[in-house]
Amino acid sequence: MAFSLSDILYFFLIALVQGITEFLPISSSGHLVLLPEFTGQTDYGVSIDVAAHVGTLIAVLIYVRTDVRRMCLSFKNTILKKMGLQADVFIDHQSLIMLKIIFVASFPVIIAGFLISFYEPSFIRMIQTVAISNLIFAGFLLHSDKTQKSEKDLSKMKFKESLYIGLAQMLAIIPGTSRSGVTITMARYLNFDRTSAARFSLLLSIPVISAAGFLQTFKLIEGENTLEATVASIVLVVSCIVALAVVHAMMAWIRRKDFTIFVIYRLILGITLLVLSF
Repeated sequence: MAFSLSDILYFFLIALVQGITEFLPISSSGHLVLLPEFTGQTDYGVSIDVAAHVGTLIAVLIYVRTDVRRMCLSFKNTILKKMGLQADVFIDHQSLIMLKIIFVASFPVIIAGFLISFYEPSFIRMIQTVAISNLIFAGFLLHSDKTQKSEKDLSKMKFKESLYIGLAQMLAIIPGTSRSGVTITMARYLNFDRTSAARFSLLLSIPVISAAGFLQTFKLIEGENTLEATVASIVLVVSCIVALAVVHAMMAWIRRKDFTIFVIYRLILGITLLVLSF
């Protein structure tokens, strides 16, 4: 199917916005909800949003490839050992623990996301929702970052702490909340340093985005929607490239600075959206 120039530019805009915002604590879903409102373009739906997320999934897998490789090898060799077979490399027990922790933290939001995929309340994609969520959770991010200590790294993560972060992550189904924002906020409230909080948020994005991508891909195949499938390919590639660059930049930033710049952006965005909507 042929696309107009405005369609092509809009697809690139979706990918660009997703790539920039997914791992920054400023809400990617909130920005994606706003795009149709402010561009006048057709809302291509959650499927295109998820295609952009899959692109960012590839980006984060590239960035944390060492951690992922250790967890996968340790899991594989543990299974081989239990089967009485010889494992080819040493089992990294810390990586196994981290794999279990990620599973515990991911379970709540995957269940919540699965349920809401069948029934999405109308207020979810309203501008006012995005605005209010940004204002509220920007405040929590600022408070946690300014008041809590930075005395723990990922090696100190406990299962109970990961569950708290996972429960907070459930709030990310509301656009404007920011999945990375709420997970970083909760990790900071638990006294994890900024780099560890951001890195754990990156690791948590892997199962969450994978689950969302699987669900929406199944719906695309079932519906045989070739338009969305074609658009998804464009969005996926561009969002992957942009997201990888943004992740590197963000991690370099928080090694030297705090999260204040993101809080300021979200407050300005939230106030502006409220003024425009009313």
